[in-house]
Amino acid sequence: PILVFAAVLPWQFFSSALSESSASLIGNASLISKIYFPRLIIPCAAVVTSLVDFLITLGMLAVLMFWYGFAPGWQLLAMPLFILLTIGLSVGLGLFIAALNVEYRDFRYVVPFIVQFGIFISPIAFTTASVPERWRTLYALNPLVGIIDGFRWCILGGGHTLYWPSLAVSVVGGFFLLLAGIWYFRRTEQTFADVI
Repeated sequence: PILVFAAVLPWQFFSSALSESSASLIGNASLISKIYFPRLIIPCAAVVTSLVDFLITLGMLAVLMFWYGFAPGWQLLAMPLFILLTIGLSVGLGLFIAALNVEYRDFRYVVPFIVQFGIFISPIAFTTASVPERWRTLYALNPLVGIIDGFRWCILGGGHTLYWPSLAVSVVGGFFLLLAGIWYFRRTEQTFADVI
């Protein structure tokens, strides 16, 4: 149960943050059209709300670990880094999709599909080690693979190994998506009040 719960934690945080931030601009349309303020705040606030939910769920994991008599090792100190990676990935994709939602209203129907599909291509109920070696590099192109493996490594310690190529993809991919999301959001931000 701890193995699966350790993977559900970052996945739930990411999917909730992505769903909330991508719909945040449409949900606050009246606010955007009335006054000017940095619109970047709205999707970022949605991610912060999801972070609070994540921290509550993290407390539930602590209770589960206590119930099973499992104590994490020193690797737990690295968890804030993986939380930051998840935040960066969520904000980047959230900004990109939020801007697309304003411009193309039907795009909001794509987000639930992305979230549902993402759970099947992420190592939630299995580990990356169970993926055949010849497919592992291709599988690691999903930026959530490195993040989920990192969470498991932080919680399970030596009982779980990190697959370094997937971690590298998560860091580079998350950083790239964050920059691309901010760039696209800033580029389309001037038209939000007119389009909304």
